[in-house]
Amino acid sequence: MTETSVSEGFSWSRHDGVVTIRLTRVEQHNRIDPADVAGLREAIAAASTDTTTFALVVTGTGSTTFSSGYTLSALAAGDIDDTFESLLNELEACPLPTICALNGSVYGGATDLALCCDIRIGVEGSRMFMPAARIGLHYYPDGMRRYVRELGLMQAKRLFLTGMAIDAPEMSRIGFLTDLVMADQLTTRTAEYIDALRACEPNVVRSMKQQLNAIATGDSQALTDRSAYEASLQSPAIAERIKQRRS
Repeated sequence: MTETSVSEGFSWSRHDGVVTIRLTRVEQHNRIDPADVAGLREAIAAASTDTTTFALVVTGTGSTTFSSGYTLSALAAGDIDDTFESLLNELEACPLPTICALNGSVYGGATDLALCCDIRIGVEGSRMFMPAARIGLHYYPDGMRRYVRELGLMQAKRLFLTGMAIDAPEMSRIGFLTDLVMADQLTTRTAEYIDALRACEPNVVRSMKQQLNAIATGDSQALTDRSAYEASLQSPAIAERIKQRRS
């Protein structure tokens, strides 16, 4: 079944177990406006709660920019609250495996959006930078936490405190990107990840993602919690999958 919803700044679709969110404000470098946030949160919630969905993909339109982040006009007007932060926190907490297919360069809050995703695929010729300090913005704590968790304190300081841009090979080297491909291979590589996820047991993928994230936060209980492991040993799924591999 295919389901599609289109708004001014983005579209989202559900097809064959995958929800895809696509930023579509191409002339504005796929920026995210305040009016987009509620709909984006609805799309993430729809993916998270649908038992037939096994993956969420976030991407952009065009060949230049994945996204320039949250609109600067809202910042300049002081017309901003925590809704964008909440959107990103909900993406980070999505129980499904999430893929960010960066079709071009990524700036500002969109770098944080990418860091919310489990897998980040970038393209040659792109770059990233975090301009918060250059525009006088002290970034919100959850965004800084994600930078430190995903990239380490040294790289987080480098990017936040200097506002320097880095190119695609450097994005890959520091771990901002999981994969770096030529632009014409982005769709293919994204599909390869989706096929790999499709071949996995979805409940196990969800439970391991949850425990891995908890371990990353320093949750001591997550380091010793064997409940999901032991439950998987007793599940019908493991017996059936092992049987199929032996046949």
